[in-house]
Amino acid sequence: MLELVLGCIVIVALIILIFVIYHNKFQISIIKIEEAENNIDLFLLKKLDLLKRTIPIVKKELKLDSFLDQLEGSYLDDLNHFELNDTLKLAFNELFKTLDDNEKLFKSESLVRIVEELNANEINLVAAVKFYNDTVVTFNQLIVSFPSNILRLFFGYKKKEFYNHEKREIYEILKDD
Repeated sequence: MLELVLGCIVIVALIILIFVIYHNKFQISIIKIEEAENNIDLFLLKKLDLLKRTIPIVKKELKLDSFLDQLEGSYLDDLNHFELNDTLKLAFNELFKTLDDNEKLFKSESLVRIVEELNANEINLVAAVKFYNDTVVTFNQLIVSFPSNILRLFFGYKKKEFYNHEKREIYEILKDD
């Protein structure tokens, strides 16, 4: 009888230990994802600010009526992080295409400084997105693998989306069908 009770205690202790270990893995992933999201937010806001600062310079130098119009208006506030990232990426590419087509813009020292800041910010943004995507892969693996998928049911964890689409293709196996 004592052996049966001790056996039950050991089994319950192992179950609790497994629960705690996987719960901690989820919590660590969630904290890392939140940290990455905060960093991405900062880099996206800085990118938006820098891109907006280029608009009057380019308009003046090239005598344009409009430039990077997608950055004007309050609709940007309604975009989620993924949509904002895509919108800013398009604006970033448009700016650099304009710079390539109009080398006289490089005479403006203030524009050159902004472009240098944009490039440095872009490096940091890419690194933050990579960190986010890598952490989301780990989190999503916990969601679908045993025994952590049981905890997912208790806590209601849901798969996270990736920035960019390269991770989505690489880890298609994680997709719910």
